[in-house]
Formats: sequence, C-alpha cells, structure tokens
Amino acid sequence: MIRAAQENKNTPKQFDVPQDVDNQWCPGCGNFPILMTLKKALTDAGCTPTNTTFVSGIGQAAKTPQYMNSHFFNGLHGRALPVATGIKAANPDLNVMVASGDGDIYGEGGGHLIHTIRRNPNITVIVHDNMIYGLTKGQAAPTSRKGLITPTQPRGVYDEPINPLTLAISLDAPFVARANAGDPKQAQEIITAAINHKGFSLVDIFQACVVFNKKNTYQWFNEHSYTLGPDHDASDRNQAFARASEEDSFPLGILYQHDRRDVFEDMVGVYDDDKRPLYQRETNQDVIQALLSTRK
Repeated sequence: MIRAAQENKNTPKQFDVPQDVDNQWCPGCGNFPILMTLKKALTDAGCTPTNTTFVSGIGQAAKTPQYMNSHFFNGLHGRALPVATGIKAANPDLNVMVASGDGDIYGEGGGHLIHTIRRNPNITVIVHDNMIYGLTKGQAAPTSRKGLITPTQPRGVYDEPINPLTLAISLDAPFVARANAGDPKQAQEIITAAINHKGFSLVDIFQACVVFNKKNTYQWFNEHSYTLGPDHDASDRNQAFARASEEDSFPLGILYQHDRRDVFEDMVGVYDDDKRPLYQRETNQDVIQALLSTRK
C-alpha cells in the first residue's frame, strides 16, 4: 500500500489502521508526513485512540481521520469546527482534534473559524495548507498566492491570499503556530504543544500537493520559510502579529501563546455541580439554560 510504503517504520502503532485500508492520497502527497507526525504527537501528548476524537470536513486532508485508529466524525464541507465544539462540550474529557485542508477551514469554514476562536473551545485544529484545492482538481484556495495559474484561474490568481495566522491572532486565539510537513520533527513538537495547551489551538502546516500545485513544492516551502529563534516572545501579541504578517519568508514555530482566556466548556457550565459529561445525564436542561444565558 502507498500509505504503508511512505510512513516511517517508527510510527506509533496504537493509532495505525489495518494495512488493507485503501488510501486515496497521491504518492508523494504532503498528507503522508502529516499523518505520521500526528500519530507521534498524539502519543507524545499521552493520548490514546479511545480518548481521541477527530473531526473533519471534505477534501483530501479531511480524509486524515479515516487513516487514524481513533473515533472520528467526517462531516460536511467547512463544518468541522462547530461539530468539534459540540463534541467537546458534550464530553470535555475527550481530546478533540480537527484535521482538514486550507479550503475546508479557511474557505467554506471561514465563518465558523472566526466564531470558534471567539468561543475558545479546548480543541486542536490542524490545517493542511497546500495553497490549492486538491480533491476538486486544482482550483485556487484561500491561501493561494497571487499569480498562481490554475484550471479556473488561467490568467493567474488575482485575489489577496488570506493570512490565517494574523486573523487568529487578531481574535486573540490562545495558541497560533505554523509548521512545515517537510520538517516532521519540528511539526511534531508544535502539534504536541498544541494538544497540551488548554484552549483553541491552530496549527497551519505547509504541505505540498505534488499533482495540482507545481509552484508551492516541498523545495519552495523550505526556501520561503524560517524557524523562529529564541528572541521571539510568543506571549507578546504585537510581536506575534508582526511576525505572522511576514510573507516573503514565512515564520515557523509557535507564534502566539497565552492562557488568559477561559475555555468554552467551562464558561457554559458543562460540569458545574454535576460532574458527569452531558451525554451521561438524564436531562440537559441546566446546560441549555446556561447556554441561553450566554446570549444575553
């Protein structure tokens, strides 16, 4: 199998799926190293298949949970974040992960991204950012660079690309980072830190689409990025925003991190005096009233 051939032999086995599971990714796809890195990061963070739930939308990256031995919910295009928020509210003891593409999260799901950051559920969002729509044959995505030639932009992309990191920092997301699939070690460290952080965590991962994006290749991402040094203060919002705004050479690492915000599950009183998660209760009227009170 392609997947078996491309995954590192040292990948933690507990998150592996059976070898006969058919993988639909192209040989050389950047999703393979991200999948391997995710398994290692989850193990490093002390997660298990039984306490981990993945949520995704639609797209090649959104197939990631299908190749993980864990609970998962594969839903509608762009709708992963509200589902993940609901799962975390229903059972806060679960480690809830979102794995989807730049089109799914930043395009169809862009509105949900903004309001999920505002709510601040304790979930980890991994975005496979290849600057293209891979499943639907290569049209421009929200992060596509200006001038990129695609089947639907034959004269080149003229829209300004979205900058997901500056967007997240402007909304005071408590954990904002970027990694490169071509550097699995650093990516693993970043994802592990994101999982361990309490609050909404966004990790944008550069990954090559070897079929439909011939410009933003593994080499291009390596040449157009750099690793943040020890002089970077991730707690300084202004400094983080300035670094995230750099696009001639993209910074890699944890750009912004703080613990000043309460998480969604705590604010709506999921537990309160009743220490059982929502799915174990006979009535959820108290929680419904708590949710309604937040709208006032």
